[in-house]
Amino acid sequence: MTAPVMRAEGLTKIFRLPDGGRLTACEDVDITLPEGQTVVVVGESGSGKSTLLRMLIGLEEPTGGQVLLGNRPIQGLRGARLREVRRRVQMVFQDPLGSFAPRMRMAEAICAPLIGHGLIAREEIVPKAREMLHLVGLPGHFVVRHPHQLSGGQLQRCAIARALTLDPQVLLCDEATSALDVSAQVGIIALLARLQAERGIAIGFVCHDLALVARVARTIVVMRRGRVVEQLPADELVAQARHPYTRMLLDSVLDPRDRDGRLERPAAVDALDLRGERRVGEQKAGPLVELSPGHLVAMGAAERLAGERR
Repeated sequence: MTAPVMRAEGLTKIFRLPDGGRLTACEDVDITLPEGQTVVVVGESGSGKSTLLRMLIGLEEPTGGQVLLGNRPIQGLRGARLREVRRRVQMVFQDPLGSFAPRMRMAEAICAPLIGHGLIAREEIVPKAREMLHLVGLPGHFVVRHPHQLSGGQLQRCAIARALTLDPQVLLCDEATSALDVSAQVGIIALLARLQAERGIAIGFVCHDLALVARVARTIVVMRRGRVVEQLPADELVAQARHPYTRMLLDSVLDPRDRDGRLERPAAVDALDLRGERRVGEQKAGPLVELSPGHLVAMGAAERLAGERR
């Protein structure tokens, strides 16, 4: 079994609201990112996916639970130890244009992590940036361009190049394809798959678009209202998914199976909220139970499945 590079145990995040109320964005979430594998977290808007990633990288402090890199908790780290974590875990955000300073040329932008950590000399910046641009399939002359001179897909490739300059063990992608057109989305997914095969990176990928990422994922984690309702191997998704919400996500993909029973290129599932509310209802997700190795489902769905078998 591949060793986990990063894992979360019981992660919970509760936000205090201005009116004195509380919003539970994530509740008791466990997730494991193994070396060289992609774990995809899916769910509708507001399901807690992005908050989960922000806790994994340390941009949000958990209300409860812990994040471990290797076997070391990362909460409360300061100074050199925190900087080491930041080198090993990098993130690619949803908005490629908003990820870059508008007046900075791409050479400095791509090498910004190396500059920030004091790992590169001034004369090395342009050659290193060219190297990273070639790695992500872009021409070296882009080093002199500004962000507004690149397309969304090109900018997201630059964002991936920037994240990889520190040679991280973990790459977290927060809706990294949702702002792109279809051809650019497919290109980014193919690029990530190639880079993972070459570098053995653990990838955590948050998205709405189940079918887009299903073929490159090893594990699918389905979140609803801050909780994990199902987790299963990606190659079992179509045939073995059991939670009603997971089935609803699959039903929302047009023509979901090809001749081999695999997921086809999708219709986006961004507009699932109303359909999900009607079909899944208000039942709170219960504790996860194991149906088979690697396949966990919230208790309510497991009980319904047992009832069907009887």
